[in-house]
Amino acid sequence: MATVSDRIRLNEMVFYGYHGVLDAERTLGQRFVVDVEMQLDLAPAGRSDDLDRTVNYAQVYETVREVLTGPPRRLIEAVAETIATRVLDEHALVGQVTVRIRKPEVPIPGSVLGSSEVWIERSRTVASG
Repeated sequence: MATVSDRIRLNEMVFYGYHGVLDAERTLGQRFVVDVEMQLDLAPAGRSDDLDRTVNYAQVYETVREVLTGPPRRLIEAVAETIATRVLDEHALVGQVTVRIRKPEVPIPGSVLGSSEVWIERSRTVASG
């Protein structure tokens, strides 16, 4: 079977959430910037011009919004894992998903840091792991 290199990317989605280890993060909240990349075969949709043969990225956006603005998690690793799991569970055509979550304002006293980031890749074969 040939490897599929087609992708749909949702870039720089910005949400306000209450995730983090520090009490201030969970009380005051902060911005999160999220990218989601889904790997799937886009040829059927491209040939047919049929939304049912691809991923409706409005639905993926809504999933990301629900997770980021939902119940607080201590680690953005857990937030990313939840997003990846839901994308694979909710969109059968997606074979692999990459989730990047950035904290633009990192709460490290005295730091000069543009952002911190978690980047995970999950595929359908290891999604249940």
